[in-house]
Amino acid sequence: MMRNSALLPFSIIAAAVAGCSPSSQPAAPETHNATTATPPDARATPATPAAVTDTHIKPTPGALKTFGDWAVGCDNGLRCTLAALLPEDGFPSETGSPITLNITREPGPAGAVSVKIATDNAPAQAAHPTGFAIDGRPTALRDAASLTAAMANGTTLSVRGANGHALVTLSLKGAAAALRYIDAQQGRVGSTDAIVAKGPAPSRAPTPPLPAIATIAPSGAAAKLTAAQIATLRKRATCTVEGFTPETHALGGGKSLVIFPCSTGAYNLISALFIVDGAGITPAQFDAPAGFEATGADSGTPVKSVINGAFENGVLTSDAKGRGLGDCGVHQRFVWDGTRFRLSEQSEMRECRGNADFITTWRARVIRP
Repeated sequence: MMRNSALLPFSIIAAAVAGCSPSSQPAAPETHNATTATPPDARATPATPAAVTDTHIKPTPGALKTFGDWAVGCDNGLRCTLAALLPEDGFPSETGSPITLNITREPGPAGAVSVKIATDNAPAQAAHPTGFAIDGRPTALRDAASLTAAMANGTTLSVRGANGHALVTLSLKGAAAALRYIDAQQGRVGSTDAIVAKGPAPSRAPTPPLPAIATIAPSGAAAKLTAAQIATLRKRATCTVEGFTPETHALGGGKSLVIFPCSTGAYNLISALFIVDGAGITPAQFDAPAGFEATGADSGTPVKSVINGAFENGVLTSDAKGRGLGDCGVHQRFVWDGTRFRLSEQSEMRECRGNADFITTWRARVIRP
């Protein structure tokens, strides 16, 4: 499902829009380790920052909630996102394609607010937004935070195009409650920087540090499976699908990943995962539920699996779709630490209501050698 992102001119909405990707928010930064040397004269030379180390924290993705026509969730770093949900009986818009809107607030006292608009295959000129209207009245607001606060007191929000006409009109039912939920999750209730739950107190909103994962660089040649090994793995994973060739990818340290297609539906391909180490082949290990396991569904295989999986540049991805439109499900990214795959990012949408711009619920810093 192709998604085009757009935002209003910088003078109206201060935000950066990410391109089409499995997650709606930018991934946590990658860090490269370096040795720290002691300078001859510490007073004359600034100290080199200490190398980041693996924190070995068990992933605990944040929960999603639905308030009326809005889904909301926060990740472990307290970045919170509010996502518009479209009517279950259709996706009305002048472009003829779904147009959705997400609002993200960063953690901490600064707590920048951004507004992101995405559309499914709509012509760029038709979907390019130039302004908003609340309850039919054009807004004169010049920043995302003010627009977000105004939404709490309205019933509809229209996204307007270059001709001044509404590209889409979104229901604001539940928006105020969802914004109040964000205030509570970020520790802003009763403070001057809350969106809805304002008060006189100065902000004490925390900025939790993100966990860190130390990876090893993929290296070496990928293992080649024999026909006998393929037959054994198929039986071990109770795979039923035919016509797909298992993929092997070098992980480093003499180990390889096997992505073994196991079963398929209309829009989900379940692949069992194994690790080849010399003559030995064992099921891959993870530090978090993967694939359908992360959604609560049964993957149908006794070993760990991913959905519509791929391995590229040291990152294993899973894209479990709740339906063919791709507007609900769980996106995941895993990295290899030499022993198991570690969850570095997860984004989700539990409501199948037209918004394919998923909400990030887990982030980690990836340390590459």
